[in-house]
Formats: sequence, C-alpha cells, structure tokens
Amino acid sequence: MPFAPFHLGPALLLGLALSFAFDLPTLLIASTIPDLEPLAALYLHISGYPLHGFFHSYMGSSIRVVLTTLIAYSLRDVFSSIMIAFQVRSKKPSFDKILFTSFLGVYSHVFLDSFLYSEMMPFYPLQGNPLIDALSAYGSYRVIYGLCGVAFLLAIVVYVCRPVKEAKT
Repeated sequence: MPFAPFHLGPALLLGLALSFAFDLPTLLIASTIPDLEPLAALYLHISGYPLHGFFHSYMGSSIRVVLTTLIAYSLRDVFSSIMIAFQVRSKKPSFDKILFTSFLGVYSHVFLDSFLYSEMMPFYPLQGNPLIDALSAYGSYRVIYGLCGVAFLLAIVVYVCRPVKEAKT
C-alpha cells in the first residue's frame, strides 16, 4: 500500500486481541516497515526500480524479518515502556515470540500488497504476481483498504473494551 498506516489496522487488531501470541510493538513495526522501499524509490528517484521491488517479495522480506527481529529484540525494554504509557501491558517478549511476530507482520504486508500492485513479484525469483487479479472482480483496492479500515476500527473497540491487567515481567 502506498501509505503504511493502512497496514496498522490488521496489525493493531491482531496484536491487541492476541497479545499472548504476538508482540504488539514488533507487529506494528514489522507490518509497516516494508513501505520504506517504495518511499525510498519515490524520494531517491531510483531509475527503473519498481515501487514494490525485491523487498516486497517473500525472499526480500525474509531479510527484513531477520533485521526487524534483531532490532525489536534489542529494543524490547524501550517498547515495554511505551506500551505502559498506552496502558497495554504484557510480559517481556521472548526472542521466539518477536521472531514469529516479525515474520507475520512483514509477510502479511507482502500478502496484502500482492493483491494491489502488478509490478510486485511476491514469489521472486519467479516472475509475475499470481494474486493481482484475484480480487479484481470486487475492486481490489476497495476490498484490501476496507479490510484494513474495518480492522483498525475493531482494534479501537478491542483497545477501549479490554481489561487492563498488571503484567509480571
């Protein structure tokens, strides 16, 4: 998606609703970080490079998973402090939980974008994008943006209605 905030809806919903399985800060970062690639392509005027290039493939995203995991794991104390400010408390995440969360966040971003951008090659080095026409009968942008928007609204409901518990670190 051209604007990474659309990816925050599903990430926020999953991270809040399933906090036992996912690390919320890692999921938010991992689901939006892939859009640094189109941002760089646009603002650095990289000639001939597609907006959704190598790092919007599962192969390229695997590099992002590793980097996101290492960075998020090293910053987990900082993230915990930020989550306390938002009254979202959880146990200090393990390396495995952060790795799993990074994987889901980055790969879900590629999956959602695969329905929208014909220049993407999600299964690189295989050429083409087999998902580009999968939702075209329903309006791909409308479906994906709608899903992300509804997920964001549901995440707000989950956030407001959830019981706030003290976590044991």
